[in-house]
Amino acid sequence: MAAAAAAVDLQGVHDFLVHIAHKAGAMILTAKPVAAGSGTKKNSADLVSETDQAVERMVSASLKEKYPGFDFMGEETYQPTDTLTDTPTFIVDPIDGTTNFFHAHPYLCVSLGLAVNQKPVVGVIYNPFTRTLYTGIKGQGAYLTDPWHERVRLPLREPEAMRDLSTCVVAVEWGAEREGNDYEVKVNTFRQLCLKKEHGGAMVHGIRSLGSAELNLCSVAAGTMDVYWESGCYAWDVCAGWVILEEAGGRMVGCHPGDWEPRVEQRRYMAVRAGEGQKGIIEEVWGCVQGRIEVGFDAVS
Repeated sequence: MAAAAAAVDLQGVHDFLVHIAHKAGAMILTAKPVAAGSGTKKNSADLVSETDQAVERMVSASLKEKYPGFDFMGEETYQPTDTLTDTPTFIVDPIDGTTNFFHAHPYLCVSLGLAVNQKPVVGVIYNPFTRTLYTGIKGQGAYLTDPWHERVRLPLREPEAMRDLSTCVVAVEWGAEREGNDYEVKVNTFRQLCLKKEHGGAMVHGIRSLGSAELNLCSVAAGTMDVYWESGCYAWDVCAGWVILEEAGGRMVGCHPGDWEPRVEQRRYMAVRAGEGQKGIIEEVWGCVQGRIEVGFDAVS
């Protein structure tokens, strides 16, 4: 994989994605949220806006003109028959956090990733409302630029040791599916994470559900959150953040016990920040998982 990635000018890709991210951000800032079509994909919790579609058209056209030999996978044009191959592939979410966009809550981003041989190698994530830019290149580090930082390397501070989950802030997301096996697994897992230790739980320091998978990954990379446990999201929800996380010393594994080597499109993930005790925290979270997620796949099921 290293040789294949080396054949691609990753710095050049990174620089162009930063340019496109700012262009997409300007579109988002000037847009008024308007539902596209019926306004939902599955139900009232799974929104799609005209802005999502317009941004993806712009991003897709720009990338295909600049890199005609690369493949493209975007949230708004994805089909269930689409599969990720070894060909360099841009993996794009035009607005990760569409529900927040509709509610004018400024926790959202444009997410632009590149995978080579099905491995994330470049990630650019931009929140135009807070002017926060996260970037990462495989083997070259991850960085934050915002009104208070000028390309500061992540994590933002020397990682503190993680003793157990009672010292950790954990990000989770409820997802659009609000019934069935996977919903029950999520609800019961969240309960186990929060439950007092004397009742068999982990008694996490805090739990957060903020509505953007990629920004959750960036928060773990930065060290402002400790863990992100997720199921049901797609490759475009994690590809760019995956690079940033790993380049900041964090680790991506699967959401199920024993899944140490997840694939980018498997839809079951857990991110843990850099720091002593990382492996123990991963295993402690796995011990809180109550059941088996059905959506997606992993190496242990």
